[in-house]
Amino acid sequence: MIFTRTVLSDVIIIEPKIYGDERGYFVETFRADKLEAFLGFRIPFCQDNESKSSYGVLRGLHYQLPPYAQTKLVRVIDGCVLDIAVDIRKGSPTFGHHVAIELSGENKRQLLIPRGFAHGFVVLSEKCTFAYKVDNYYSIEYDRGIAFNDPVFNIDWIVPTEKLQLSLKDTKQPMFAEADHFNFLDTLYPLKSERD
Repeated sequence: MIFTRTVLSDVIIIEPKIYGDERGYFVETFRADKLEAFLGFRIPFCQDNESKSSYGVLRGLHYQLPPYAQTKLVRVIDGCVLDIAVDIRKGSPTFGHHVAIELSGENKRQLLIPRGFAHGFVVLSEKCTFAYKVDNYYSIEYDRGIAFNDPVFNIDWIVPTEKLQLSLKDTKQPMFAEADHFNFLDTLYPLKSERD
């Protein structure tokens, strides 16, 4: 596996090695030991989620507040998305900045999105199966979002606005200035040795 930090240094692209021949392919989609070796600590993932969407479906920008804040490890099983992570940690040098990465069933890339980031994606293919791990359980009480089209972010979602498909919830999310934010220091994982 190759681990690459993005322009938001805590958001990491993971590229697994793909073994393929005329019969198909094999790929390790998750290795806790390799991720821990890269990060210096272990992330206790506890839940796997999967969604199926069609072209133009935009889900986001979503996050959960403490004590149910989540780190996400996201990937596409089939199809293609533009995946977005936005730093919403007050005090962070990249507060309010975002990164956009194309994930697909073909490139097998994954994106590690830590606590303190809002996350969203838009489907670029006809259909898409999207899967992700989280390190905290879903909590409707602590579930939050930010408007996908806030001009502060200036995100190019690629899909024309008239083709976007959003849930009712995502059409009513607050702008960044009115949304709940994180404190940068509160989102940092302790080193493994400090937790043992």
